[in-house]
Amino acid sequence: MRQPIARENIVEAAFRILDEAGLEGITLRKVACSLGIRAPSLYWHFKSKQALIDAMADAMICDVARDIPAGQPWRQTLLQIAREFRLAFKARRDGARVYAGTFLATENVLRVGEASLAALIGAGLPVRFAATTSMDLVYYTMGFVIEEQSWPGDGSMEALGETFMALAEQRFPHCWDAREVWSEVDFDTRFEQGLGLMLDGIALRLAAIP
Repeated sequence: MRQPIARENIVEAAFRILDEAGLEGITLRKVACSLGIRAPSLYWHFKSKQALIDAMADAMICDVARDIPAGQPWRQTLLQIAREFRLAFKARRDGARVYAGTFLATENVLRVGEASLAALIGAGLPVRFAATTSMDLVYYTMGFVIEEQSWPGDGSMEALGETFMALAEQRFPHCWDAREVWSEVDFDTRFEQGLGLMLDGIALRLAAIP
């Protein structure tokens, strides 16, 4: 008698398809076929493709904010969480797109939220501002990685760069002055700079608290 397939095995099969075919390539039928079962068997665990995507999103962040050093300053904690989110998203093809649009109430999500809130509230921020800021941190990281993972590696950007340069030189002087920056593909530096700006803003808000 065939043993019921485990939920974790289904999620892992979906990840394999994700890495091979991207987010659009995932269907319950493909996942079932890869496991040698019929699609209706999956419905015991996942009622829809979105339910499966939700489980994948949750699994991706299983290691985020799991080891926050006791007494770590708030800024280092938020840096750690954002960097771990980025690594988690980048570990899978279309990882950030998988996470985008999911709304989860799981141990992993609440653990990350609790770590962010503890750092911000512990630093002296009001609960409401701390909550929205912790979400903004995730939004920034997710949006950044979506763009990062969308960058084509087929050389097509070279032709676009030539068009940009020609147009900037003719009509857009500030873009022309910044042409070397536009042409750089240094996502690590860009991510850290944007993250630093967010944290600097939080620090200013903290400094303004009576």
